[in-house]
Amino acid sequence: MNNLSLADPVFTTYAIAAAIMILKGVAMSWLTVIRMVAENGGFRNPEDMKKTKANPRPHDGQLAPNERVERIRRIQLNDLENLPYFLVAGLLYVTTAPSLLLAQFLFYGYVATRLLHFVAYYTAQIHDIRAAFWTPGSLIIVFMTGSTFVSAVW
Repeated sequence: MNNLSLADPVFTTYAIAAAIMILKGVAMSWLTVIRMVAENGGFRNPEDMKKTKANPRPHDGQLAPNERVERIRRIQLNDLENLPYFLVAGLLYVTTAPSLLLAQFLFYGYVATRLLHFVAYYTAQIHDIRAAFWTPGSLIIVFMTGSTFVSAVW
């Protein structure tokens, strides 16, 4: 059976987890825009302060850092630092033909840790709590990468 086909339940599991993570990553861009509009600030570029239909009352403060907008940007940056590793490591891991149960645990476990990390970051939890959700996801990536390496070498 071809490992990179939706006929393979391991690949299907990966595809579902990857799709959720991609949608979450893209949603962060939308959440940033929504937060900037709600705050009427947190803009980054001088041209964003021009009077337009989307910005009928520009003011100098719109370019000032806005903590509520910046928090969303930091969450997005964290995703951009982590999700590509998962997407690549997970796809390579599928080629090792792991058991379905283990693949489900790893792929869905990663999704759960990232969603919990988002909630912790969004609600301004302390670093220890965020790290408690980030660490298992990182270890999942390390495990999948190591398993792929071992499978490729042996």
